[in-house]
Amino acid sequence: MNDDFTGCLLVWCGFLNSWVNGIPVKYNLGPSLSSRVDQRAGDRARSTSDSAQVNISRMLGQQAERVMALGEWEERWQQDRIGFHQPTVHRMLEKNLDKVLNGRTGVRFFFPLCGKAIDMKWLADQGHSVVGVEISEKGIQQFFEENNMTFSEEPVPEIPGAKVFRQNPEKNISLYQCDLFQFSSSIAGRFGAIWDRGSLVAINPKDREKYAALIVSLMDNDCRYLLDTFLYNPDQYRGPPFFVPDEQVRSLFGSSCNVELLQSVDALTDRQRDWGLDSFMENIHLITLKNSSATK
Repeated sequence: MNDDFTGCLLVWCGFLNSWVNGIPVKYNLGPSLSSRVDQRAGDRARSTSDSAQVNISRMLGQQAERVMALGEWEERWQQDRIGFHQPTVHRMLEKNLDKVLNGRTGVRFFFPLCGKAIDMKWLADQGHSVVGVEISEKGIQQFFEENNMTFSEEPVPEIPGAKVFRQNPEKNISLYQCDLFQFSSSIAGRFGAIWDRGSLVAINPKDREKYAALIVSLMDNDCRYLLDTFLYNPDQYRGPPFFVPDEQVRSLFGSSCNVELLQSVDALTDRQRDWGLDSFMENIHLITLKNSSATK
């Protein structure tokens, strides 16, 4: 019989004797046994953590090589296969807008991969300005037409072949038709807020680090970045939208930003069930630059 087992057995017998006879007795496990118990608890915690990391890495690996060419997104717009579009203001933006604004008015919002999101008009109607980037010219034109807005169109000298569509006469909505990775702060400045409803989850997984670097470069000192991500089993669906765990959000942005999980909700609908999923969680993160006024 080993020493650890003997020690544990003696302690247990002592407790049992105390309980039977009603005698309050305090037992000291002794420094040797106590330290071994603590060490084993720590080992188990580390083992659990390591196992979780391995599982997350495996799940990310399921989609690591998945690639959607820009032409495929254009094709979806041309064929009206845009199930990602929502005809109403996104409930997560509506619910968390106060946290994004943080008491500010007239905020400049950036919408990566904006599509024709009605959220843009909703914010502009409240006195904010919006800059979006979208690869599909059809999606941009539909945004203005469906919201009964007149617009002007002009080239973007810094990006060959790109165009910018501006709302007339207010000009508080500007949508750039180009590859997102060709966009930069030198073209439209930095922003006080970013609403990422379906961008990080749509870009190719291999481009996430490049994407995070771009987003951080577009953040003004007081920027508050609202990020929407999805959790599901990538064994059941290859995306897009892609699986983006909280651990990767912290890995992508944590070195330069504070990352706060605001909300996690069950978002499973018949649409996701049709993809073959039996679970689908939606997480909302608030990301701010470290040591910035946005964190106050």
